[in-house]
Amino acid sequence: MEECTVFLETLSQFILEQMPKAQYSSLFNDFVESEFFLIDGDSLLITCICEKSLKPGQNLHFFYLVERYLVDLNSKGGHFAIVFFKDAQYAYVDFPELLSLRTALILHLQKNTTINVCTKFSRCLSKEWNIFLEENCPYFLVVADEGLNHLQTHFLNLLIIQSWSMEVNVVLFSGQSSDILRLYAYFMPSNYNNWIFFKENAEKIVNTYKTLLKQLEECRVLALEPLLGNLKWKNMMEEAREALFLLKQVWPEGSDIRSVLCVTSCSWSLGMYHRFLENRKKTSSVQIGDNQQVKGHCLTLQEMEDLCRLHCLSVVFLLHLPLSQRACSRSITSHWIKDIQPFFKMKRWCEYFILSNLNIFKSWNLNLTHLSDLSDEPLLKSIAFYYETENVKGLHLNLGNTIMKDYEHLWNTVSKLVRQFDVGKSFPLRTTKLQFLRKNPSPIKDGSNEKMPNLGFIPVSSSVINKFTGDILKDFPFLKSDDPIVTSLVKQKEFDELVHWHSHRPLSDHYDRTKQHYYENSRDPDALKSLQKYQRFQRFYGNSLESVSSKLIVTQGIKSKKDCHEPKSKKTHETKAEIITRENKKRLFEKEEQKEEQKWNALSFSIEKTLKENLISGIKNLEDFLKSCKSNSVKVRVEMLGLTACLKAWKEHCRGEGETTKDLEIAIQMMKRIHSLMEKYSELLQEADQRLIVRCLRYLGFGELAHSLYPTQDVVDDIKEKKNNKYSIGIGPARFQLQYMGHHLIREERKDPDPRVQDFIPDTWQRELLDVVDKYESAVIVAPTSSGKTYISYYCMEKVLKESDEGVVVYVAPTKALVNQVAATVQHRYTKNLPGGLVLCGVFTRDYRHNALNCQVLVTVPACLEILLLSPHRQNWVKRIRYVIFDEVHCLGGEIGAEIWEHLLVMIRCPFLALSATISNPEHLTEWLQSVKQYWKEEDDIMARRIASKKNAKVPKDYLQARQSYKVRLVLYGERYNDLEKYVCSVRHGDICFDHFHPCAALTTDHIERCGFPSDLTFSPRESIQLYDTMLQTWENWPNAQKLCPENFIHFKNKLVIKKLDARKYEESLKAELASWIKDGNEEKARMVLKKLSPHSSRHSGNMLQQFPLLVEKLREMGKLPALFFLFNVGAVEKTAQNLMDFLEEKQEMKRPPKADKEAHIMASKLRKVKKSLEKQKIIDEKSHKNPRNLDKTFIHEAEHDHLLKSLEKNLEMPQDCTYADQKVMDAESLQMVFHRVRYERKGPELKALAGRGIGYHHRAMTNKEKQLVEILFRKGFIRVVTATGTLALGVNMPCKSVVFAQNSVYLDALNYRQMSGRAGRRGQDLLGDVYFFNIPFPKIGKLMKSKVPELRGQFPLSISLILRLLLLASKGDDPEDGQAKVLSVLKHSLLSFKRPKATEMLKLYFLFSLQLLVKEGYIDQEGNPMGFAGLVSHLHYHEPSNLVFVNFLVRGLFHNLCQPTHKGSKHFSQDVMEKLVLVLANLFGRIYLPAKFQDANLEFYQSKVFLDDLPKDFGAALEEYNMQVQKDFACFLLIVSKLADMKQEYQLPLSKISFTGKECEDSQLVSHLMNCKEGRTAISPFVCLSGNFDDVLLEPGTPSHVVLHTIGLNHLEAPVLWPQQFDSQGRRMPLNAYALDFYKHGSLVGLTQDNGLHEGDAYQLLKDFALTIKSISVSLRELCENEDDNVVLAFEQLSETFMEKFAEV
Repeated sequence: MEECTVFLETLSQFILEQMPKAQYSSLFNDFVESEFFLIDGDSLLITCICEKSLKPGQNLHFFYLVERYLVDLNSKGGHFAIVFFKDAQYAYVDFPELLSLRTALILHLQKNTTINVCTKFSRCLSKEWNIFLEENCPYFLVVADEGLNHLQTHFLNLLIIQSWSMEVNVVLFSGQSSDILRLYAYFMPSNYNNWIFFKENAEKIVNTYKTLLKQLEECRVLALEPLLGNLKWKNMMEEAREALFLLKQVWPEGSDIRSVLCVTSCSWSLGMYHRFLENRKKTSSVQIGDNQQVKGHCLTLQEMEDLCRLHCLSVVFLLHLPLSQRACSRSITSHWIKDIQPFFKMKRWCEYFILSNLNIFKSWNLNLTHLSDLSDEPLLKSIAFYYETENVKGLHLNLGNTIMKDYEHLWNTVSKLVRQFDVGKSFPLRTTKLQFLRKNPSPIKDGSNEKMPNLGFIPVSSSVINKFTGDILKDFPFLKSDDPIVTSLVKQKEFDELVHWHSHRPLSDHYDRTKQHYYENSRDPDALKSLQKYQRFQRFYGNSLESVSSKLIVTQGIKSKKDCHEPKSKKTHETKAEIITRENKKRLFEKEEQKEEQKWNALSFSIEKTLKENLISGIKNLEDFLKSCKSNSVKVRVEMLGLTACLKAWKEHCRGEGETTKDLEIAIQMMKRIHSLMEKYSELLQEADQRLIVRCLRYLGFGELAHSLYPTQDVVDDIKEKKNNKYSIGIGPARFQLQYMGHHLIREERKDPDPRVQDFIPDTWQRELLDVVDKYESAVIVAPTSSGKTYISYYCMEKVLKESDEGVVVYVAPTKALVNQVAATVQHRYTKNLPGGLVLCGVFTRDYRHNALNCQVLVTVPACLEILLLSPHRQNWVKRIRYVIFDEVHCLGGEIGAEIWEHLLVMIRCPFLALSATISNPEHLTEWLQSVKQYWKEEDDIMARRIASKKNAKVPKDYLQARQSYKVRLVLYGERYNDLEKYVCSVRHGDICFDHFHPCAALTTDHIERCGFPSDLTFSPRESIQLYDTMLQTWENWPNAQKLCPENFIHFKNKLVIKKLDARKYEESLKAELASWIKDGNEEKARMVLKKLSPHSSRHSGNMLQQFPLLVEKLREMGKLPALFFLFNVGAVEKTAQNLMDFLEEKQEMKRPPKADKEAHIMASKLRKVKKSLEKQKIIDEKSHKNPRNLDKTFIHEAEHDHLLKSLEKNLEMPQDCTYADQKVMDAESLQMVFHRVRYERKGPELKALAGRGIGYHHRAMTNKEKQLVEILFRKGFIRVVTATGTLALGVNMPCKSVVFAQNSVYLDALNYRQMSGRAGRRGQDLLGDVYFFNIPFPKIGKLMKSKVPELRGQFPLSISLILRLLLLASKGDDPEDGQAKVLSVLKHSLLSFKRPKATEMLKLYFLFSLQLLVKEGYIDQEGNPMGFAGLVSHLHYHEPSNLVFVNFLVRGLFHNLCQPTHKGSKHFSQDVMEKLVLVLANLFGRIYLPAKFQDANLEFYQSKVFLDDLPKDFGAALEEYNMQVQKDFACFLLIVSKLADMKQEYQLPLSKISFTGKECEDSQLVSHLMNCKEGRTAISPFVCLSGNFDDVLLEPGTPSHVVLHTIGLNHLEAPVLWPQQFDSQGRRMPLNAYALDFYKHGSLVGLTQDNGLHEGDAYQLLKDFALTIKSISVSLRELCENEDDNVVLAFEQLSETFMEKFAEV
């Protein structure tokens, strides 16, 4: 046992050490249906039972908590199963009441819900459990990190380590939080170290588990023996069955489970207690638990009969009283007396055994609906208190007829079941005088302890407020002007030190404070030089993105709509000018033809020669020439040459080695030439050309095709049948084209040019986009990655640039990487001569800005555009915006910043283009945006009427230019340019193997029957053939086999050129056929087809990332590089890249000859000597005026130097197979320029070393320069292997040949899968893209391929800070009417409330609450005008609610008290003051929680303190006061809005929908007496009221959201409070990570990685944000204070400077 205890401690410590590395993240990223995961049922029970609002013994409240949690998971798309292990029940021996509750919970979930509950597994170490995990591949297990006692904690630890060993990640129940769309939790990934720990300790783990189980079995025996005597577990089970059998005879018609459990548990426990007393008489003392000798008093059997009567009455109350009545019950605070506990324990054990045996009586009509409401201990206490206290004192109340009758029925049944003795009559209920409840001075709680605030709103009125909430204001109470709350709003005296502060002074906005990249108007030569360098680099960067030449834009003015859209009517005859133009064009064309002829004549000989020597190389040269050739007649000649060469090569091949096996590559090239000739140039073909084509077809064995093309029988070169067979490829032409030429099939492309586009011929859908821009319309554009949707953005920019020098196009990109890319592309594409001070392109991000407000094309991120749109004094610039382009608009549904996208879309008045590759409900989005545009149309019409009504009114220039169409078009296009094929990677016999993953392998027959084939689950042509062959193989007599045979298919028959569209029709026909198999009763055959198409899945245990270099090597061998490798952890991204470089270096080392290093050393030393000799000789030469003898010596030394240098370079040369870099693609100068930019960057040297091997990595924690190095070198083809996180998923232009998913993650969801896999297949280079799955569970791959991308659902769009910013815009904007219109658009048009009136009402209410808070805190007056420190609060809006708390501290003078200089008159502050200031700021702006359990870890920290200290006392007290005030206001607000709740739903359990409504009992005086607490229970759930809670629970810190009425739609978390301490669901404090303060003290990133558990990149980003926040505060304070020597301002400036210095050093 001792050995077992030691190991359990080791295991516990091992798990604790992983906790600081746990990521706090969203569990279901953006799956429509989440990853499959598991919930440990016992952990769920522990978590809910520890909820502080729950009273012990209140079953229904407990079930409500469980169901609220599970329904929350379901609403967020959770796909899970709950697992209860049989052995886990041993942990409850000390808690029999929880054992019966656990059994009832399992039964309830199984019988009354659709939740998948697994109870068949005995233990987590069983073989069956492992098989289940392997088959279902759950992504994570949700588990508690601490049990109700240490034994249960050990069980949980064993479950955690076993899950890790099976590659199942762990999610903790502790610290979970939830919002409208997501659930956040601590995520502890399974990694190689966990697996190794389990493997090394496997035997110990098994033995420990057995020992632990044995100990628990002994504990159970010890716990039961004093109560049950000699009865064993088996006897108890038999007795339980007997009790139920007896009841079945008494109640053969069946009954409700509450009645059944009540009478059986009462009768059986009384019988047992009788036996217990008999045994007790025989012995003088009894052992009760824990081997304590308990002597003395034992309650009589009559007293226990009384207790059972009371229990029966309480159950009758449950049967008859609706929840609306029970929720008004009073709460008894007294506890049961100690002597009653043995009986209670007996009774609980009886309940457990009875519930465990219910399944035996299947034929008995048992109603299990109310398993959730088997007992109500608080109600039992209330009844007991009445009978033993109030009744005794003379209060006599009747029960009412119904209740009395049912109670008598239950007690009479108990009487029948107890055979050993007489239990007495049903009345009186109390026959003994013993008080079951302890004496208590105030035993009854019948109302709130704390006084709730006055119900009523402070009157606040303004134009915006009235327009938005005017319709509901009349329904709510308002406080009178003489109410104390209103009178106290009169401005209080500010803290004395603030007299020099001008809080109302407008602050510079984020734009002013953002660092300028280069000072545009500076005349400093160094600044100009830097600017020129930057511009040169941008052009170079842009050139790496696309190879189009730069275009000079000339302003042409605005064309009228007439000119734009209406084609000119054709004239009957040409004018002289038109004839001259036509003739000139003709002459130019002839000249061009001649030029191309000459070019071909010069090249044809060398190409012909190459074709003879190596057909494939020759064809490549030929195709390169065709790409640049502009003459069709020359192209025909070139193609015919290629075709002749192919035919010759085919004949030679078939006569040689082709007699046994044929190399079909030659046949493919031959058919490619035929396709090209017949499809593109058929009208230019001569008869001889046609004959050659026919001849080629016959040689390939496509006689029927040849005949259909050229039916003449008299063919001179007729091939005899026998001879023909020798050359034939042996399969039909349709099958050949689909199976071997799928990716070469010709795409449907239009041939008629569009005069608006010079570079290419646009498709129909692209022309529709051009029309959209020409008509000034808006559009939502959904098209796959690489389909060409971005072109419209540049057409739009060009149009605005040509119209004027004032109009602005704003391009909104989600990431800085994409901003830089687009800006570089614009600068590379366009140049324009603009008036002084104006430039073509500008950039604005949070890090820097460059020409942002004096450009015509602004590229920015959403947050920065929002700053400009909401800035009151930028509105004149905003009016210049002509178009806004939103790239990757699906970010509207993302996790961070989604509401900002929403604000932008509703605030802009101009047209927009919204682009995305992945939106599943674009119709809904378009409809919403159309409603927004309709609003703006009405606003513009009002403006037009107002202008028209004013005589001689000057029409604003902006107004006329901005006239637009208000139509929002939806443009959908679903076809990818190139096919994607998927492969599963596995390790077999130490080698990497690839298995083709057919798209059908992702499906099941159920899925096809329910949902059909997903719209974007497409096949490549060869996959269609594969499906056909498998269907034919599975069903020999398949009726439609001939019809769907490729050679007979209607769209292929006798078709020489099968196109991509024809192949798509074949695919659709096969899908329809397979679906009809399922529909028509051949489901088993369809299932067999899917099974045969599914590749072999093998689960490789061990460190798969160790195999990563082998995977890359294999891809290189197969010619599948360049490739992107997606991992979802910053550490893994860097580590795999580094491992790959180490692998190549080791490989190179192994290849080097043994003496190579020694030789290199000798050569290097010789080289140094020669260099010295040369330098000496140089001096001698200068002195001797070039003596001929000395010159000879110099030449000898130079020759020796060159020879040694070349030898050394050759010695150190990197072999080609030891690098992935392609040195030929970039010149040394360009490469040096890219490397030179990162010389001072943190990761610069590392990235340079990796790039030398052709490797790079890309993630969010890198700087722009670091990312650009990787992007440019990858696009150029120098780097060919890049490991990356999801940063590359969002539109960054890094196309590649292959995409590899190398790590599973929550973030690898349907959306990211499509974004990332879309990078595979470079348009113009690869006709096929390959996607590989490495170390991704098999079920996950299927889910990724068949899941729809998530629908865009609105986020909660409002916050206090946003409302304050909106009010600032409305009252202080350059154009008040325009500002008000924008504000109302934001308030009225949230996506969340679109077509949802209830959500609209809820947002209006939240708006009203926000106004109340802002008025009380002194940020707005009663007219809605901002005042006081409103500017500072809105400036720090990123940090709500910390911004509100910070200003509160400032106004109270706390910072002035803290910031005292070292001595009077000094401007310097001590280290102690600085550290205290950082402590306060870290508590406000650097809040990252650690799991509560981590505090138990016995870890040694080397540099950091890790756990952040509490705020200093005065700050803590101020924060508590602020929180209580806000909490009171929010509680008051909830009380007012509670009338919006749907009480019918509130009286239902949320998941099982079991209703607890009914007619209230009015004929019972006792019921009326016990249920008389209606006051103070307005805003909280009736289920929560059952535990004696009142509305004052809303004032408690950290009240969970499930306490509030859920149908109001408002989360309690929306209140802007900042609790200094946060507790998890088990009541344990969660410490804050002290990373910011620790860094300030030691200045080490390594320390934060080592001790604080942060990844280096994440720590860098966090510190950067923290430093920027301090700087922002410092600048704001300086602007607000006119006293230059103010201590607070000086202290913040000192802190900002020192923190930035420390940060700059890392």
